Amino acid sequence: MLKQTLFAAALLFMPIAAQASVEIGAPAPDFTTTDVYGHEIKLSDYHGKNVVLEWSNNECPYVMKHYDSKNMQTAQKTATDNGAIWLTIVSSAEGKQGSVSNEEAQKIMEEVGSHATTRIMDPSGEIGQLYGAKTTPHMFVIDAAGNLAYSGAIDDNPSPRPETVEGAKNYVLAALDSLTAGTPVEPAQTAPYGCSVKY
Repeated sequence: MLKQTLFAAALLFMPIAAQASVEIGAPAPDFTTTDVYGHEIKLSDYHGKNVVLEWSNNECPYVMKHYDSKNMQTAQKTATDNGAIWLTIVSSAEGKQGSVSNEEAQKIMEEVGSHATTRIMDPSGEIGQLYGAKTTPHMFVIDAAGNLAYSGAIDDNPSPRPETVEGAKNYVLAALDSLTAGTPVEPAQTAPYGCSVKY
């Protein structure tokens, strides 16, 4: 009986243990994939540039908050205008919330006026698990040397209401500003908020 209980407990913890955890200051895990336009994307090809990874799910209320208010698009434009690469990643498994075809993903980008460099569908969850992405949105900032500089929430207001964007501190843009200025990123890590990633 005890063995069965221990085995059941082990099974409960297996998904958590299997999820990778990336450390601030450590090299960001490299990956090679294809974006929704059929172009090969390799993270290490962006060495020398700051990179933002944004986990997304267009049906998540927290994602809607940032897109309906144009907060995410504004952050994307600010970052990319300053030379950063912005990759929006969808790790929703096939048949789960947020799972769309490449063509549908392209249409979503157009409809919301995305300023991301590109969008990546990750239905296997491989990239999401590699980074331990937990929520949508969950944000990661990688510095020009390829090291993780920031991980966590997009800002300091975890409400799903679009009006709460005003006055909130955008941690992603703050991290990019610090990297540009050559000063420490503070905070370098926060608790992400939003819907769970639909692996």
